[in-house]
Amino acid sequence: MMGSVHEYSTVHGLRHLVRYRKPDGTHASRRGFHSGADATEYLAFIEASIARGTYADPMCARVTVGDLAPAWLRFQDAVLKPSSTHSLRSAWRVHVEPSWSHTRLTDITHSDVRDWVAGLAGSHGATTVIRAHGVLSAILDVAVRDRRLTDNPARGIRMPKKSPQRRAYLTHAQVDLLTRHARHPGLVLLLAYTGLRWGEATAMRVRDVDTDRRRLHVQEVAVTVNGRIHVGSPKTHRARSVTYPEFLTPSLEDAAAGKSSSGLLFGTGDHHLALPNSRDGWFAGAVRRAQATDPDFPRVTPHDLRHTTAALAIRAGANVKAVQRMLGHASAVMTLDTYGHLFDDDLDNVAGAMHNARTAYNQGQD
Repeated sequence: MMGSVHEYSTVHGLRHLVRYRKPDGTHASRRGFHSGADATEYLAFIEASIARGTYADPMCARVTVGDLAPAWLRFQDAVLKPSSTHSLRSAWRVHVEPSWSHTRLTDITHSDVRDWVAGLAGSHGATTVIRAHGVLSAILDVAVRDRRLTDNPARGIRMPKKSPQRRAYLTHAQVDLLTRHARHPGLVLLLAYTGLRWGEATAMRVRDVDTDRRRLHVQEVAVTVNGRIHVGSPKTHRARSVTYPEFLTPSLEDAAAGKSSSGLLFGTGDHHLALPNSRDGWFAGAVRRAQATDPDFPRVTPHDLRHTTAALAIRAGANVKAVQRMLGHASAVMTLDTYGHLFDDDLDNVAGAMHNARTAYNQGQD
């Protein structure tokens, strides 16, 4: 049966009521239209959405964002690593929940979300804004898939641009200087010349080091979340093999001395080495002592040693694919996005090499 439009009287004059049958066979209605044309247009929209299979029941959209959020967050706990879900839950709790938890889906407009994003951008960095908006958008995506909404009012909003991150790259001499002042010199060398993440390096066990082939097998990662260390699979959920330069062999052998094959290279027993405090931890202390010796020594973090690996490898002639595999990036595009500017020097080298080759060719023709 087709839907229908009916007139009814109110103290304010004539109004129009739309009746129609929902896909499940039950009846629904909406009243309050000022004109028959508006009511007819709404009925046409409803019937077209039912025919296309995109109908969203208005009654289902009366739930709030806060009603849907717990299930969405639980699903993220099931499929993401603790470090990722921690940041999502924090974004929900601090930025999304206070503004949207009690808002019905039917009351959310694109303009409302846009104004909220603009307000956040006025007092927070781009990363915070993008993450908070992503949480709200993802929850509303679920509402669309559940046919509570016909479309997502949070989509299509321009996000603030992230500022380029400052990256510090150490030279070989600076790595040596930092190592001399560090409490864990072997770990500093490993981070600076393999590109391992802190969690990958501190989860490394004796059995993961192949000194014959000079390979490190990245099987686990130890990440600190809310003061607790969580051990799990690597960031890409896939184990990988990383080569290391031969000069690291003595320090790796020293780290493994007296330990069983399951023992941690860096750590005591089964206790993983925690990421040092950025202000008064042992690594920050080593940086300050290095700076006292060399005024040009940059302020670096353990993660900057990963960037140092990339820079030293590129300067040594490594190509994009080699750097990608060494760092465990998902694609060469990610490597170029992060370190593309370091390959600029390669363009000069390539041009110089082509010039030399052409010169040699010309000389051979004389």
